[in-house]
Amino acid sequence: MIIGRGFGILLHITSLPGKYPVGDMGPEAYRFVDLLSDIGASYWQVLPLNPTSLETANSPYSSVSAFAGNPLLISPEKLVDEGLIKASEVRGIENKCLRKVCYSNAYKLKENILAKAFENINKEGNLHHLPGFDDFIEENRYWLEDYALFMTIKKIMGKPWYEWPERLRRHDITALSEIRERHSDIVQYYYFEQYVFERQWSHLKRYANRKGINIFGDIPIYVSLDSADVWGHQDIFKLRKDGRPEYVSGVPPDYFSPTGQLWGTPVYNWENLRDTGFKWWIERLRRTCKLYDLVRIDHFRGLIAYWEVPGDAETAINGKWVKVPYEEFFKTITKYFPVLPFVAEDLGVITPDVREVMRKYGLPGMKVLVFAWSDPDNPYLPHNHGENYVVYTSTHDTNTVKGWFIEEATEEQRKLIASYTGVDVNHNNVSRVFIRLALMSVSRLAIIPVQDILGLGSEARMNRPGTTTGNWEWRMMPSELENPLFYEIGGLAELYGRK
Repeated sequence: MIIGRGFGILLHITSLPGKYPVGDMGPEAYRFVDLLSDIGASYWQVLPLNPTSLETANSPYSSVSAFAGNPLLISPEKLVDEGLIKASEVRGIENKCLRKVCYSNAYKLKENILAKAFENINKEGNLHHLPGFDDFIEENRYWLEDYALFMTIKKIMGKPWYEWPERLRRHDITALSEIRERHSDIVQYYYFEQYVFERQWSHLKRYANRKGINIFGDIPIYVSLDSADVWGHQDIFKLRKDGRPEYVSGVPPDYFSPTGQLWGTPVYNWENLRDTGFKWWIERLRRTCKLYDLVRIDHFRGLIAYWEVPGDAETAINGKWVKVPYEEFFKTITKYFPVLPFVAEDLGVITPDVREVMRKYGLPGMKVLVFAWSDPDNPYLPHNHGENYVVYTSTHDTNTVKGWFIEEATEEQRKLIASYTGVDVNHNNVSRVFIRLALMSVSRLAIIPVQDILGLGSEARMNRPGTTTGNWEWRMMPSELENPLFYEIGGLAELYGRK
């Protein structure tokens, strides 16, 4: 739950500065925690930490696992500190890109470094002597075994699971035992990879928590078709016999899109989920609550009713709304999580049943200031906010405040901002104006993307929904962590009772 007034900063791990082609859980992450602590922030919001890939355009919302951590975020420097690799083995591989993440280089680099670390520990026979290694495998067996086998077979086959030989495609126990024996080193490598991620992340999270910083995470509601989750739990998704989706996810046509949005991920078979006591979801939320202190559930309304589109459709037009057994679902999860540490992403058109679930379980919603400027009744304007909300200046899916003001705001909207704030707003000061509005809001928590603190334009935008290139690449420069604007924001937060 969000207790008291506070504020935080949204910055994904990949966007941290550092020596290597992608931000990671190394020294700059700890430096950022120190900065958050110094300015009196109480939250660090990150995007999903699940594995990404070039094949899925590096999106953290499209992963091979809803449980695993992204090896891209593992710090080579921490591997050296932990004695898993020598300093000489990571020299000369520093980052050649400055302002953006170089994913193609980063994947190769991190995989090579991890493979070397695994070779070092494995050839000495010390893998199972690593502190807590066997305990980690046992505690996470529910998802870890399928993940390691899935990644092993995928590495061997080089194709999605629904194109594997039938016995492997069907998750046949005997066939999997053969893989485990024949390719034990590869399977053990993926155990090691996740052990290292877990160890580095838990150290970073503990450091943040000791500094008074809560980690605010994010989970996508759906999972990718070509994932360990769908392969290992085919009965809880609506699939055809060949493994391809019978129905896929999306949203219906609206004012912004006459054909709707076709996301293409398989939808859940909620009847089968109910028959299992919602076990997969319980385990997913248990894992999520270990990684984070507070969690935003993306597309929350899909847990009440979802838009289902035939698997072979080319647009989302010919879909239909399907109800989820949400009363049973939420009643079940509250047995495991009496206080739900979740924030509902409730942007867009939200029906009364969704609002009722949020009210009943005390789930905060979201307010986004770049959506606010239409008329005085707009629910995103600060005077229409409620306490149980998280207010954002902008989000990872929108333009930055400055980029929005320059490229998307109409003249009428600019005039409304000026009238509403009493400030002669322009592209140079609009980010700071919005930050002040967010911090003075009655909403308990205010989250500001770091790009808005730095007053950056659309060149710093994190994602453009509906596009597959150029996203998730923005990265801070090392000197920007020293920007005095962070401390100015801390002063404003204190003024508005958020410290």
